[in-house]
Amino acid sequence: MKSNQIIVFTFFIALAIVAIESCKKETKISSTGKTKSHNIGKNCMDCHKKRGDGEGIFTAAGTVYDSVKTNVLPNVTLKLFTGPNGTGDVKYTIPVDGLGNFYTTETISYGSGLYPAIVGATTTKFMISSITTGQCNGCHGVTTAKIWAKQ
Repeated sequence: MKSNQIIVFTFFIALAIVAIESCKKETKISSTGKTKSHNIGKNCMDCHKKRGDGEGIFTAAGTVYDSVKTNVLPNVTLKLFTGPNGTGDVKYTIPVDGLGNFYTTETISYGSGLYPAIVGATTTKFMISSITTGQCNGCHGVTTAKIWAKQ
């Protein structure tokens, strides 16, 4: 009798672990107008990484500012192209939220590099060089200028 109870107990523990792990793998992506993000201008991947304190493992994240670089630029869009200056294909599109932050846990294949662009209502600002990581605030606002664009 006890061996059946142990088997049933072990089975339910395994189910609980699977349920917890599947919750952790839920896709998270920023959304236009939402204001649930935080730590504007900080390197998101300091926490949103494997075994990090943040919820989800981000594959791309950062903050967008206006042309003055002191105010965030909310509700624009980040696009990742296969070629410079908007050439090639758009591989990924990530909305910037109402606080100027963008993030995603979706799988991004950077390959030998993707070219970011911030798309506003009337203008698009292209990054000249390609990126192979989505840790945008790891450099922008630290060793290079903040990510900025015009609405």
